[in-house]
Amino acid sequence: MLVETINGMYINGQWIGPENNKVIEVFNPATFEKIAEIPNGNGEDAKKAIQSAKNAFPGWAEKTARERSQFLYKAYQLMMDRKEKLAKILTMEQGKSLNEARGEIEFAASFLLWNAEEAVRVYGEMIPASKKNKRLWVVPQPIGVVAAITPWNFPSAMITRKVAPAIASGCTVVLKPAEQTPLSAIEIVRIFEEVGLPDGVINLVTGDPVEIGEELMKSSDVRLITFTGSTEVGKTLMRGSALNVKKLALELGGHAPLLVFEDADLDLAAEQAVLSKFRNCGQTCICTNRIYVHESVKDRFMQKLQEKVSNLKLGNGLDEGTDIGPLIDENGLRKVKDQVKDAISKGAEVKFGGNQWYGPGGYFYEPTILSNVTNDMKIMFQETFGPVVPVQSFTNMEEVIDAANDTNYGLAAFLFTNDLNRAITVMEKLEYGIVGINDVFPGTAEAPFGGVKESGLGREGGPEGIKEFLEMKYVSLAVKDTNY
Repeated sequence: MLVETINGMYINGQWIGPENNKVIEVFNPATFEKIAEIPNGNGEDAKKAIQSAKNAFPGWAEKTARERSQFLYKAYQLMMDRKEKLAKILTMEQGKSLNEARGEIEFAASFLLWNAEEAVRVYGEMIPASKKNKRLWVVPQPIGVVAAITPWNFPSAMITRKVAPAIASGCTVVLKPAEQTPLSAIEIVRIFEEVGLPDGVINLVTGDPVEIGEELMKSSDVRLITFTGSTEVGKTLMRGSALNVKKLALELGGHAPLLVFEDADLDLAAEQAVLSKFRNCGQTCICTNRIYVHESVKDRFMQKLQEKVSNLKLGNGLDEGTDIGPLIDENGLRKVKDQVKDAISKGAEVKFGGNQWYGPGGYFYEPTILSNVTNDMKIMFQETFGPVVPVQSFTNMEEVIDAANDTNYGLAAFLFTNDLNRAITVMEKLEYGIVGINDVFPGTAEAPFGGVKESGLGREGGPEGIKEFLEMKYVSLAVKDTNY
């Protein structure tokens, strides 16, 4: 892609530049090549976007569910038709392999399709009254203007997972994508523009996350903020939204444990552990962050794990055969290096990898396995977001459940066993919003996705996902006895 300056803000149906005429440079993290310049918007731009969404809300909310769903069906088809183009843009700005990017575009499109169907299944409720002259019912109504703040690690899927149910429910949207990966957002908004979505229903603001975020928090016209990102930023949004009691839907950090019991299929467990941990260079919220393996099978499991990791190929995501791309930026690389250094200094053994990889010049780090880890090491209690996995052994079920739950996070956990009773018992005791049993890829448009504890509030996907964008209005009607 040639370097280009893009009018990357979309407000009230118009592509515009920022008030301050400043730009953000977008770089390929695999090569450090500058690929685009986009508007560095600020609070004033956010105000315009909020006003646009506010003006468009009444007309959009009045449309029938079937009318709204038609736009999502058309957007789904366009997204699938342009999968290859969208995947290449995603890889260039984010770094993941082209094959992974194609998978993300399909995943992103699935939220458009699911919510096109779900739009017409938003049901109210009749309530049997305790008095014969009363009629009681519940009416679902769209909450209003939604601010969607999305991350860089899945720059397409996290947009559609928020925007699709918002649009389906009758809400209007102000979208703020991560400044590292704005190009995917621009392409998705162009798709909505092309299918004829009315002006103001979706608005895109790129730029300064602090200024834009502050405006979204303090505006009383924004009734819901839906955010995917770090727990620290999620807490900031909670504090900032308290002034006008704004509703929040937060999908925050994770520190997923993967438990391998003595009766597990070790080939499957090792294969799935690698797919989970090293997908997107370890930069996923539900990827395996720590492995607990039963002492009796640890050596065999470690051998299988190392064999599979040794076959992974690092490189530019656009190159054929690449399995692992770069980390997103210098801060991400620095965090990974710091966690490995800390673990080694406290006695961890590097079984594979353990070094920065210079390759084509980007932010690369070797896929790394650490053994002999202890709970005082940073990697055992801090989210890594990188291609490093620590492995620890255990001897009994109660011990490993306690270890898995010993964290403030509660997004996803995984376990491998062929014992159905054990699977159910452990699943019930794991303090996580998502549990995968012999499966590390639980995410799907048809199911609710979200965490407990400091991993967030609310759910995305499934029938539960659209409910985040609705207010349930209760109506009580007194009926006069006419003696008919």
